[in-house]
Amino acid sequence: MNNPGTVRQILLSIDGSDHAKRATQVAIGLASSYKAGIVIISVVSPPGLYISGPVGGPADLADYYQIGTEGAKSAIASAMALAKSAGVDARSKVIQPAASVVEGIVDYASSEKIDLIVVGTRGLGGFKKMLLGSVSSGVVANSPCSVLVVR
Repeated sequence: MNNPGTVRQILLSIDGSDHAKRATQVAIGLASSYKAGIVIISVVSPPGLYISGPVGGPADLADYYQIGTEGAKSAIASAMALAKSAGVDARSKVIQPAASVVEGIVDYASSEKIDLIVVGTRGLGGFKKMLLGSVSSGVVANSPCSVLVVR
């Protein structure tokens, strides 16, 4: 952040979930209040625990990323339309491949000198949180700037 309390660039990371939709509303409101720009990103998560069943080879992986990218573009298009209707200066990017969703968000925020990251949380708890990890807590732990997590 250039000066403490100054927010010029907000990074909104979305995945199409209901929590991401709420985070979108909050980020757009903040961008409007601060007269800040907003970058809306979606990171296509790498395969791993997310793929159920055997992977047949490179064609399956290409299909996986194609489907993920199409979903990301759709979620971004909705968020961009909301930003535009609010008069907020917005740009977007689909990030893939990335070693992890957290790394994709944090690396982008670092390279673009983002002042604030806004993410939603799914509120995973117990065994699922331990098994899958939490994007929002990973971003909070590794971010180069402040992070707002929206429920």
